[in-house]
Amino acid sequence: MSTSFQCPHCPRNFSTRNAYSQHVNRCINTVYLSTEESNIVSSVNEMSLDDEDFSRINEFQIIREENSQVFYQYESDQDYAGDISFGEISHSSNIPEEYENFDEILPASLQSNEEPISHSSNIPEEYENFDEILPASLQSNEEPISHSSNIPEEYENFDEILPAKFPNEAYANLMALVIENNLNNKAGNAIIKFFNKHSDLSQLSPLPKNIETGRKFMDKMNISQLSYSKYCVLTHNSQDYFVHYRPIKNCIKNLLSNPDILKNLMFRYENSKIEDEKSYGEQNSGNWWKRTERSISNHANILSIILYSDATTTDTLGKSSLHPIYVSLGNIPIWRRNKEDAKQLLGYLPILSAKNETEKKSSEFKELARENFHNSIKFLLDPLFQGDGVDFNIDGKDIWFFPRISTIICNWPEAYTFSLTYKSPNSNYPCHFCLVQREDLIDIRKDQVILRNHVNMKEYFDSNTSKLAGLEQVNNYFWSIPNLNIYAATVPDRMHHLDLGLFKYQIEFTMELLKKKKSLNKVNERIADIPRHSQLKVFKKGIQLSRLTASEYRDMMKIMVFVVDDLQIEDLSEVYVKWNEMYLLSRSEKFKESDLENFQKAIDDWADLFIKLFQNISNSHLKFPKLHSWICHIVDTIREYGAINGYTTETYESLHKTYVKIPYRLSNKKEVEKQIMENVNKKQ
Repeated sequence: MSTSFQCPHCPRNFSTRNAYSQHVNRCINTVYLSTEESNIVSSVNEMSLDDEDFSRINEFQIIREENSQVFYQYESDQDYAGDISFGEISHSSNIPEEYENFDEILPASLQSNEEPISHSSNIPEEYENFDEILPASLQSNEEPISHSSNIPEEYENFDEILPAKFPNEAYANLMALVIENNLNNKAGNAIIKFFNKHSDLSQLSPLPKNIETGRKFMDKMNISQLSYSKYCVLTHNSQDYFVHYRPIKNCIKNLLSNPDILKNLMFRYENSKIEDEKSYGEQNSGNWWKRTERSISNHANILSIILYSDATTTDTLGKSSLHPIYVSLGNIPIWRRNKEDAKQLLGYLPILSAKNETEKKSSEFKELARENFHNSIKFLLDPLFQGDGVDFNIDGKDIWFFPRISTIICNWPEAYTFSLTYKSPNSNYPCHFCLVQREDLIDIRKDQVILRNHVNMKEYFDSNTSKLAGLEQVNNYFWSIPNLNIYAATVPDRMHHLDLGLFKYQIEFTMELLKKKKSLNKVNERIADIPRHSQLKVFKKGIQLSRLTASEYRDMMKIMVFVVDDLQIEDLSEVYVKWNEMYLLSRSEKFKESDLENFQKAIDDWADLFIKLFQNISNSHLKFPKLHSWICHIVDTIREYGAINGYTTETYESLHKTYVKIPYRLSNKKEVEKQIMENVNKKQ
């Protein structure tokens, strides 16, 4: 005879005692909660909001939703909703009476940012103190104030207008302080509270009611230079890819509105000479500027556009990336252009995602990625090349400019993307400057080099023989830009070419050579024994290449010539002497023609020793495109565009911190580009 166990709380039956026991434990809790909820809800209609029993609903919600979800919501284009909004917040307080005024007993650094309301409020009485029942981590950033805000009447309904400026200077300075220092709403509200409390105002407060109001006001400001948008350039695998951008003309207007930049602006070609020799320093002393100026009207000026593009990771794990692109002007002197405010964030290029590894490695996907890149660039730059030049207002006068792209500053892989040459260093034609074959990279003489240009590359493209020139069979947008040779304009970058490139190789090959001679430990001991100095990084653990930055490689340049001395390896110390001579010359601010000849000789002398010492150690026998381009193309680049200091990424890499990494950390990781653009616009 089978035994059956029936639940006393529901009609279910169970054949085993174990199943019955587990069910009853669950069922009794369900019945208890559902009964209590039913009793509470059934009496809601009989209560008023002032009824004492109404708080029971909130108490019940606390029981059921003790860990209520917090929804992070970043401000949108139209309506800023604050940093955090809360779901289902209870309004009854569990704080003992003696702690209700705890702000009075706390030190200032720990006091709450809540401000008692001294004026009438539109908030219902039962909601006025709802922050008191929340833990500190969930308290609202909304800040009631004790003073009325002294904002002109025409700004109070800012949803209905587009104000052009802040209501007063104090308001503007406060928002500048908050934005520039990345302060959150709570910190900003504390500043407002402090100001209103201690300013002894004889009139209404000039500050906004709270920082949320200030941010919302900034979103509504009618400043066209601060506008940003997004444009869909591609739909792939049912996903839209957008370029998030600020109009390039607005970026240029921002640069030209800076008084410190304006007073140093250069407009015309300068035939600079030192001791009766032609010299090259600023970009307007180079041959490119001279040729370009001759091609336009005598009454117009060159507006030299410099682009910098580099994809970078947004977090330490490298799980996500952004691809920012920046713009600056060659009309700005090098010393001034190397400051951060002389560069403008133009936008973020879309990064294409493959659905799997097979698609990622396919030639079709790679071609689509290149087309996506060039279509995005075309969309961003086309407004500059529509019509007969562009007028920009400078010091109240309209000045006629012809915008021209002069240089593109980027690392080596990015240069391949701009020029649409094969990225692999193992391709038959790995140099984006010329048509040298890989086997001849370090053997070819400079006078034998055939340079790439739009004419000969387009001939390969039109005849569908691009592979014969190491060229992608994709139409290059830059072929249509006047006065631009994209293959020369993607200039060698000293930091990636030398600091993180050739010098890194030199250190690696030196270590391999020392291992063979069993002298590596001796070198590490010498490095560790170097005494501390304020201008020198100490490498107490010896050489650890995987952790070195460009700055640390530059520190190693100062010591390696002594560290490898007297190790019974012929020319090893000398190759570091030759390196330092060449490197110091590369940092010159101006080059006379005789200086360029000396510089080329210094490059050749170092390269000869480098090849002699390390060719047999290198797996590729030093078939490095960077080595070839440094030997054969850097001096001609100086003649075209001026001193190397004007187109190195050293001063651009720091922009990633300002425009990618810090704003990314401040975002909620959703629609990241949109949030960063909002943050950047406010900083402008």
